[in-house]
Amino acid sequence: MLLGLIAVALVVGVLIGAVGVGGILLIPALNLLAPLSIQASMATALFTFIFTGIVGTWFFQRRGSIDWSVTLPLCAGGALFGALGAWANARLDARLLGLILAALIVLAGVYTLLGGGARRRAWCHDQPRRRRALLFGIGALTGFGSGLTGVGGPALSVPMMVLSGFAPLTAIGASQVVQILASVSGSVGHLAHGIVDLELAALLTVFEVAGVWIGVHLAHAVDAALLRRAVGVLCIVVGAGLLLRAM
Repeated sequence: MLLGLIAVALVVGVLIGAVGVGGILLIPALNLLAPLSIQASMATALFTFIFTGIVGTWFFQRRGSIDWSVTLPLCAGGALFGALGAWANARLDARLLGLILAALIVLAGVYTLLGGGARRRAWCHDQPRRRRALLFGIGALTGFGSGLTGVGGPALSVPMMVLSGFAPLTAIGASQVVQILASVSGSVGHLAHGIVDLELAALLTVFEVAGVWIGVHLAHAVDAALLRRAVGVLCIVVGAGLLLRAM
């Protein structure tokens, strides 16, 4: 079971580094193989994403692939609403919210594959105030969703950003940073409730970080159109996984 978790952690790291989406795979693995309760699985996975975010941010920044004018308003929303999501996780039945989030991710994936985001890019970039408000809103939903479900910031921010017209590499780079703040904010609440398995988290983080290193190299080596299609397909897969879990 431990070897299985290590393998999943490595794959999760590769996906986070390459396309931003992938953290959702760690939660069912922890639930089935550890085994941890679903709440502890969410909390433990989210805690590890603090460190994948730090490493991913460093690698992307070294390559000049983080647009800070996009990233900062995204981070502001994520930092403010992550703790609120963790608070809701401890008090609310998240089934309906999980279904809504999953449906939105699937729709974002379909829209991305159809190329809808590219047609809206001019609207995003030509009106700076609306763009900042949009990014803050995406960050807020990302932070809240991360704290609530433990899926990690990129699984939510990347599809929403691509759907809104941002280039996939820009979305993935920004997601590495927002992942840190959303995960820290959400983990504060989970640590207060004592449901994070710190020993297991430390072990899995080592392999997730190694995977991020591999994934970042893949993200900068493949064609942008191929990366866009990969984001779309993974959004659909991740959304379907969320739907199955919520049901």
